[in-house]
Amino acid sequence: MSREEVAKLLEAHRNQWDKLQTQSETLGPLIWEDFPWPMFKRPKGPDDLTAPGIIAYMLSPIHPQDRGTKERIKDSIKKWHPDRFQLHLQKVKADEWEKVNEGGGSVTRILTDLLRAQDTL
Repeated sequence: MSREEVAKLLEAHRNQWDKLQTQSETLGPLIWEDFPWPMFKRPKGPDDLTAPGIIAYMLSPIHPQDRGTKERIKDSIKKWHPDRFQLHLQKVKADEWEKVNEGGGSVTRILTDLLRAQDTL
C-alpha cells in the first residue's frame, strides 16, 4: 500500500470507530465487515487476524503522531477489550456473533502481547 492509501485506511478506521461509538443506538445489526479490524488487509474472519499483520498496522509510522506508540496501543486495547467490546457484540447479528467475538478476543490478545513487548524496550 502507498503512504496515501495507508493514511486513508487509518482515517477510515478512525471514522468507523467513531460511528460505532457515537451512533450505536441507531445502527442496525452489525456484521464482521462493520468493524475496523486493525490490519492493512481486511480480514475475512478470525483466522486472518495475525500477530504480524496487527503489529505492522499498529507500529506504522503513518499513524498521526499526536500519540506515542504505547498510548496508541493502549487506546486500541480499550476499544477491543471484552468489557467494552461487549457493548458492540450486543448489536451483532446472531449468525456473526461467534466470529466477531473470536476476532475481538484475538485482537485483544495480540495487542496486549505487543504492549508487553513495548514495555521491555
